[in-house]
Amino acid sequence: MVEIIRMVVVLSAITGLSGFVLSGLKVVTEPIIEQQVLANVQGPALKHLFLHNTNDPIADRKTIILPGSETGVRVFPALRNGKLQAVAMEASGKGYGGDVNVLVGFDINADKLIGISVTTHKETPGLGSRIEANSFTKQFRGKTPDKARLKKDGGDVDAISGATFSSVAAADAVKQAAEWYAALKGTIKQTW
Repeated sequence: MVEIIRMVVVLSAITGLSGFVLSGLKVVTEPIIEQQVLANVQGPALKHLFLHNTNDPIADRKTIILPGSETGVRVFPALRNGKLQAVAMEASGKGYGGDVNVLVGFDINADKLIGISVTTHKETPGLGSRIEANSFTKQFRGKTPDKARLKKDGGDVDAISGATFSSVAAADAVKQAAEWYAALKGTIKQTW
Protein backbone atom coordinates (compact mmCIF):
# COMPACT_ATOMS: atom_id res chain seq x y z
CA MET A 1 0.00 0.00 0.00
CA VAL A 2 2.85 2.39 0.83
CA GLU A 3 4.47 1.68 -2.54
CA ILE A 4 1.25 2.51 -4.39
CA ILE A 5 0.99 5.83 -2.56
CA ARG A 6 4.65 6.56 -3.32
CA MET A 7 4.07 5.74 -7.01
CA VAL A 8 1.05 8.03 -7.13
CA VAL A 9 3.00 10.85 -5.47
CA VAL A 10 5.97 10.41 -7.82
CA LEU A 11 3.76 10.26 -10.94
CA SER A 12 1.78 13.30 -9.75
CA ALA A 13 5.02 15.22 -9.21
CA ILE A 14 6.31 14.23 -12.65
CA THR A 15 3.06 15.22 -14.43
CA GLY A 16 2.85 18.48 -12.47
CA LEU A 17 6.44 19.37 -13.34
CA SER A 18 5.87 18.42 -16.98
CA GLY A 19 2.76 20.61 -17.16
CA PHE A 20 4.67 23.51 -15.59
CA VAL A 21 7.54 23.14 -18.08
CA LEU A 22 5.17 22.92 -21.06
CA SER A 23 3.20 26.00 -19.99
CA GLY A 24 6.48 27.87 -19.51
CA LEU A 25 7.61 26.89 -23.00
CA LYS A 26 4.32 28.09 -24.45
CA VAL A 27 4.69 31.47 -22.76
CA VAL A 28 8.27 31.81 -24.00
CA THR A 29 7.66 30.67 -27.59
CA GLU A 30 4.27 32.29 -28.25
CA PRO A 31 5.62 35.76 -29.16
CA ILE A 32 8.35 34.19 -31.32
CA ILE A 33 5.79 32.10 -33.20
CA GLU A 34 3.52 35.13 -33.68
CA GLN A 35 6.44 37.14 -35.12
CA GLN A 36 7.26 34.32 -37.53
CA VAL A 37 3.64 34.10 -38.70
CA LEU A 38 3.53 37.86 -39.20
CA ALA A 39 6.80 37.89 -41.15
CA ASN A 40 6.41 34.71 -43.21
CA VAL A 41 2.67 34.24 -43.70
CA GLN A 42 0.81 37.51 -43.30
CA GLY A 43 3.67 39.72 -44.52
CA PRO A 44 3.79 38.26 -48.05
CA ALA A 45 -0.02 38.25 -48.20
CA LEU A 46 -0.09 41.93 -47.25
CA LYS A 47 2.49 42.76 -49.93
CA HIS A 48 0.22 41.02 -52.43
CA LEU A 49 -2.76 43.15 -51.33
CA PHE A 50 -1.12 46.52 -50.64
CA LEU A 51 0.87 47.52 -53.71
CA HIS A 52 1.29 51.28 -53.19
CA ASN A 53 1.52 51.80 -49.44
CA THR A 54 4.35 53.79 -47.89
CA ASN A 55 4.15 52.24 -44.41
CA ASP A 56 4.80 48.86 -42.78
CA PRO A 57 1.32 47.36 -42.20
CA ILE A 58 2.71 44.79 -39.77
CA ALA A 59 4.38 47.40 -37.56
CA ASP A 60 1.31 49.68 -37.73
CA ARG A 61 -1.26 46.95 -37.02
CA LYS A 62 -3.75 47.38 -34.21
CA THR A 63 -6.29 45.11 -32.57
CA ILE A 64 -9.71 46.75 -32.43
CA ILE A 65 -12.54 45.41 -30.27
CA LEU A 66 -15.83 44.77 -32.06
CA PRO A 67 -18.67 46.89 -30.65
CA GLY A 68 -20.84 44.98 -28.18
CA SER A 69 -18.39 42.12 -27.75
CA GLU A 70 -15.01 41.25 -26.36
CA THR A 71 -13.70 39.98 -29.69
CA GLY A 72 -10.62 41.75 -31.01
CA VAL A 73 -9.91 42.02 -34.74
CA ARG A 74 -6.35 42.61 -35.94
CA VAL A 75 -6.39 45.37 -38.55
CA PHE A 76 -3.47 46.02 -40.90
CA PRO A 77 -3.49 49.56 -42.40
CA ALA A 78 -2.11 50.68 -45.76
CA LEU A 79 -1.03 54.31 -45.61
CA ARG A 80 0.15 56.42 -48.52
CA ASN A 81 1.94 59.61 -47.51
CA GLY A 82 0.41 59.39 -44.05
CA LYS A 83 -3.20 58.96 -45.23
CA LEU A 84 -5.17 55.77 -44.71
CA GLN A 85 -5.99 54.15 -48.06
CA ALA A 86 -6.93 50.58 -47.21
CA VAL A 87 -7.06 48.02 -44.41
CA ALA A 88 -6.83 44.24 -44.27
CA MET A 89 -8.26 41.75 -41.81
CA GLU A 90 -7.77 38.01 -41.56
CA ALA A 91 -10.87 35.85 -41.18
CA SER A 92 -11.50 32.14 -41.59
CA GLY A 93 -14.09 29.75 -42.94
CA LYS A 94 -14.59 26.00 -42.53
CA GLY A 95 -13.18 24.10 -45.48
CA TYR A 96 -12.99 20.42 -46.35
CA GLY A 97 -9.70 19.88 -44.51
CA GLY A 98 -10.14 22.47 -41.75
CA ASP A 99 -10.01 26.22 -41.42
CA VAL A 100 -9.21 28.35 -44.46
CA ASN A 101 -7.64 31.65 -43.38
CA VAL A 102 -7.99 34.57 -45.76
CA LEU A 103 -6.55 38.06 -45.54
CA VAL A 104 -9.16 40.44 -46.98
CA GLY A 105 -8.26 43.97 -48.10
CA PHE A 106 -10.75 46.85 -48.20
CA ASP A 107 -10.44 50.21 -49.96
CA ILE A 108 -11.47 52.73 -47.27
CA ASN A 109 -12.63 55.37 -49.78
CA ALA A 110 -14.63 53.17 -52.16
CA ASP A 111 -15.83 50.56 -49.61
CA LYS A 112 -14.81 47.80 -52.02
CA LEU A 113 -12.49 44.84 -51.74
CA ILE A 114 -9.00 45.43 -53.05
CA GLY A 115 -8.47 41.69 -53.03
CA ILE A 116 -7.96 38.58 -50.96
CA SER A 117 -4.99 36.40 -50.18
CA VAL A 118 -5.29 32.91 -48.70
CA THR A 119 -2.80 32.69 -45.83
CA THR A 120 -3.23 29.14 -44.49
CA HIS A 121 -5.36 26.10 -45.23
CA LYS A 122 -5.33 22.30 -45.11
CA GLU A 123 -7.30 21.70 -48.29
CA THR A 124 -6.58 18.87 -50.70
CA PRO A 125 -3.45 19.61 -52.78
CA GLY A 126 -4.28 20.14 -56.44
CA LEU A 127 -8.00 20.46 -55.82
CA GLY A 128 -9.10 22.53 -52.82
CA SER A 129 -5.74 24.28 -52.77
CA ARG A 130 -6.76 26.02 -56.01
CA ILE A 131 -8.40 28.67 -53.82
CA GLU A 132 -4.91 30.20 -53.66
CA ALA A 133 -4.73 30.57 -57.45
CA ASN A 134 -5.03 34.00 -59.01
CA SER A 135 -7.87 32.73 -61.20
CA PHE A 136 -10.00 32.38 -58.05
CA THR A 137 -8.74 35.24 -55.87
CA LYS A 138 -8.90 37.89 -58.63
CA GLN A 139 -12.68 37.46 -58.76
CA PHE A 140 -12.94 39.35 -55.45
CA ARG A 141 -11.06 42.47 -56.60
CA GLY A 142 -13.16 45.61 -56.86
CA LYS A 143 -16.31 43.93 -55.56
CA THR A 144 -18.59 45.47 -52.98
CA PRO A 145 -18.95 43.20 -49.93
CA ASP A 146 -22.49 42.17 -50.94
CA LYS A 147 -21.24 40.95 -54.35
CA ALA A 148 -18.10 39.24 -52.99
CA ARG A 149 -20.02 36.00 -52.51
CA LEU A 150 -20.40 32.86 -54.53
CA LYS A 151 -22.96 32.96 -57.34
CA LYS A 152 -25.07 30.34 -55.58
CA ASP A 153 -25.42 32.84 -52.70
CA GLY A 154 -26.31 35.80 -54.92
CA GLY A 155 -22.78 37.10 -55.50
CA ASP A 156 -20.48 37.44 -58.50
CA VAL A 157 -17.82 34.85 -57.66
CA ASP A 158 -17.56 31.48 -59.42
CA ALA A 159 -16.80 28.50 -57.18
CA ILE A 160 -13.98 26.17 -58.14
CA SER A 161 -15.35 23.08 -59.83
CA GLY A 162 -14.73 20.05 -57.61
CA ALA A 163 -13.68 22.20 -54.66
CA THR A 164 -17.00 23.53 -53.42
CA PHE A 165 -16.15 23.24 -49.72
CA SER A 166 -12.94 25.17 -50.22
CA SER A 167 -14.66 27.86 -52.30
CA VAL A 168 -17.41 28.23 -49.70
CA ALA A 169 -14.81 28.48 -46.92
CA ALA A 170 -12.95 31.29 -48.69
CA ALA A 171 -16.21 33.13 -49.42
CA ASP A 172 -17.32 32.69 -45.79
CA ALA A 173 -14.03 34.18 -44.61
CA VAL A 174 -14.56 37.16 -46.92
CA LYS A 175 -18.11 37.56 -45.61
CA GLN A 176 -16.85 37.49 -41.99
CA ALA A 177 -14.17 40.09 -42.73
CA ALA A 178 -16.75 42.29 -44.53
CA GLU A 179 -19.00 42.17 -41.45
CA TRP A 180 -16.05 43.17 -39.25
CA TYR A 181 -15.14 45.98 -41.65
CA ALA A 182 -18.71 47.33 -41.62
CA ALA A 183 -18.80 47.26 -37.82
CA LEU A 184 -15.36 48.85 -37.40
CA LYS A 185 -15.19 51.32 -40.28
CA GLY A 186 -15.79 54.41 -38.13
CA THR A 187 -13.27 53.31 -35.51
CA ILE A 188 -10.72 52.45 -38.19
CA LYS A 189 -10.96 55.93 -39.74
CA GLN A 190 -10.46 57.54 -36.32
CA THR A 191 -7.52 55.27 -35.44
CA TRP A 192 -5.23 56.16 -38.35
